[in-house]
Amino acid sequence: MAQARRLLLASTSKYRKQLLGRLGLAFETAAPGVDEAALPGEAPADTALRLSVEKARSLKSKFNDCLIIGSDQVASCGGRRYGKPGDHANAVSQLRDLSGKAVDFDTAVSLLDARSGQAQSRLVPCRVVFRALDERLIEAYLRREQPYDCAASAKAEGLGIALIARIETADPTSLIGLPLIALTELLGRAGLPVLP
Repeated sequence: MAQARRLLLASTSKYRKQLLGRLGLAFETAAPGVDEAALPGEAPADTALRLSVEKARSLKSKFNDCLIIGSDQVASCGGRRYGKPGDHANAVSQLRDLSGKAVDFDTAVSLLDARSGQAQSRLVPCRVVFRALDERLIEAYLRREQPYDCAASAKAEGLGIALIARIETADPTSLIGLPLIALTELLGRAGLPVLP
């Protein structure tokens, strides 16, 4: 049976693409043109929500018949934000900072109906408590997994789980970057149920 609407993921993230693929829906991807900097005084959760909508809206004119998914995640601890480290030295620094601490990952997902201009959004918080990490453990992990494209320098879906004492969330996929429980609800409301 043909899918009722075209679905677009406003992201080039391989992690989000893999997650969305789990739902078994046909979809396309495109890079959103959005400045991801936080606004002055903006809380991490507010940044994630705003950017998830902006990413979807940035592609509205080009994909005007699609349902467009935008998602964003902001990791923070003690008032400091932790983005993708980009390289080994930054990853070491991040993991040293986060040793024994709780990190909040605020992940937002938005679904924009490009035809009507209506957007729905959900914020799914996740708290990750790191174990106490010594230099040997940090180096062993980074040599094996090289998570330089992951906020806070650890992949919970991979070996990074060995660095973590506890994960607290209503949706474990939110930590990877696309909250599928919330997304399936949004898709159903938009007339594209995952299980028709």
